Amino acid sequence: MRVTTSKSKNSESFYINYAYIGKNGKNTSKVFKKLGTLKELSEKLNTDRDGVMAWAKEQARIETEKHKLESENVSVDFHPNRLINSNEQRSFNCGYLFLQSICKSLRFDNICRNIKTRHNYEYNLQSILQDLIYARILSPSSKKSSFEFAENLLEQPKYELHDVYRALSTLSVESDFIQAELYKNSHFIHNRNTKILYYDCTNYFFEIEEADELRKYGKSKEHRPNPIIGMGLFMDADGIPLSFDIYPGNQNEQLSLKPLERKIISDFECSEFIYCSDSGLASKSNKKFNNTNGRHYVITQSLKKLNKEDREIALKPTQYRKIGSTKFIDLTTLNEQDEEVISSIYYKEVPIERNGICETLIVTYSPKYKRYQRNIRNEQIKRAENMISNNSKFKKEKRNPNDPGRFIKKTATTEHGEAATETYYEIDESVISNEEMYDGFYAVTTDLEGDISEIIKINKQRWQIEECFKIMKTEFEARPVYLQREDRIKAHFLICFVSLMIYRLLEIKLEKNYTTRTIINTLRNMNVCKIDEYGYIPTYTRNDLTDKLHELFGFRTDTEIIKKSKMRSIIKESKILR
Repeated sequence: MRVTTSKSKNSESFYINYAYIGKNGKNTSKVFKKLGTLKELSEKLNTDRDGVMAWAKEQARIETEKHKLESENVSVDFHPNRLINSNEQRSFNCGYLFLQSICKSLRFDNICRNIKTRHNYEYNLQSILQDLIYARILSPSSKKSSFEFAENLLEQPKYELHDVYRALSTLSVESDFIQAELYKNSHFIHNRNTKILYYDCTNYFFEIEEADELRKYGKSKEHRPNPIIGMGLFMDADGIPLSFDIYPGNQNEQLSLKPLERKIISDFECSEFIYCSDSGLASKSNKKFNNTNGRHYVITQSLKKLNKEDREIALKPTQYRKIGSTKFIDLTTLNEQDEEVISSIYYKEVPIERNGICETLIVTYSPKYKRYQRNIRNEQIKRAENMISNNSKFKKEKRNPNDPGRFIKKTATTEHGEAATETYYEIDESVISNEEMYDGFYAVTTDLEGDISEIIKINKQRWQIEECFKIMKTEFEARPVYLQREDRIKAHFLICFVSLMIYRLLEIKLEKNYTTRTIINTLRNMNVCKIDEYGYIPTYTRNDLTDKLHELFGFRTDTEIIKKSKMRSIIKESKILR
């Protein structure tokens, strides 16, 4: 559409004209809309003729865009008595396109091209790896089921199931290379913060009876009597996984740190950082390893496991300070009904020298944390009392620290010095008193000197690595593992690790404004229905998150219908390097 004018002796009028091809095949035009006279428009817009002409051209552009949208209307004929085609797939997931865009930014194509130079195979490793990642995030299950899920994606797999299992062996061999390359390439998406590195371990049980070289009987974190394998995971200060490794289930987790940390120092070029972990990884050897060459440590410390002298100093209520103040405070003088006191954190520093290591024990006290712990314990005591009232069966070994049975003691009664004739159960007040001693207290050991609030802040972020394990075990269903060979088991956990990295990068792109469950469920539900030759109709609910995803990645799958040609363009768009 274009602007035309018509002049008379005393006036000039502005029109929008519509050009089209007539029935005779010749170009013609007609007036689409009259905008008004120059005098009317000049007064209305408070401008001269040039201003009126500029405004008229903008109106013509707007009407052109509207006309384009209207001309793209698609009419689809549906017949209530006509059956759909037998065995024809009609529903496809398009949520994977956002994951595919991140994979492209991580240069999966370059990584797999380099791996190809070292191996002799015919299958498409990149397609298999990416499809296994999409399946792990969107529909976690066995590798066979993952292969079947890939057929629900807009891009169908061009490989066979046996290629998947062969690819697992290759991925196992190249695991260290893949981790190092993904770390380097992830800087294209987000500037990695490796000033602080968090490390933790977990284990996964296998529903087998006979142990092997990797799956060994050991101390299961889930208290399962099955062979297990251990996993050590490094994470950066933003919660993004850095590297991982697995080790036999009977190995002490403290021994897993150094090999993986050395790999990070050499392959990832991360040499100076603050190492942060829980007390289970606080061996003398691990502390010394992170007390040299520009590395430092912040490690949680169990007050109960301190020697008696240090524990008494830590729990002594004097010589505490409020964070941000230099004035000494006696904790017994605090008014813990005051809201300001409740929301404050108090600390003391205790120099410690043991095992040839000079470090500082930082003990913190929080009235809010104390209140939280007591509320939890009071509920557990009520449960213990109910167990006694209901004559419940009590376990002899209470391995779970939150088991209310720990508050119950068994007492035997005797008559005239004879053997016990009756037993009864009651609440053990000594256990309650012993636990109350530590309410509100928390401690870390460190070789750092400086701002106490920063050291405390470093340790507080440890929850993110625990969340990493939770996501892998729950949302990504890292187990059960439907594999037997050691190399393929290693590849399985590599896929879980890479899936976690991609998810975390997506989370950061979304500025951490959405929960894990919201993001993953949204991607899983982003399906489209194929309508024969016409295109695809979205069947998911458009919401704030889907709008944000489309805005971030530069394409939309939420129009009323997506023509086939447009969907091909969208798929191509998801593979553009950003």
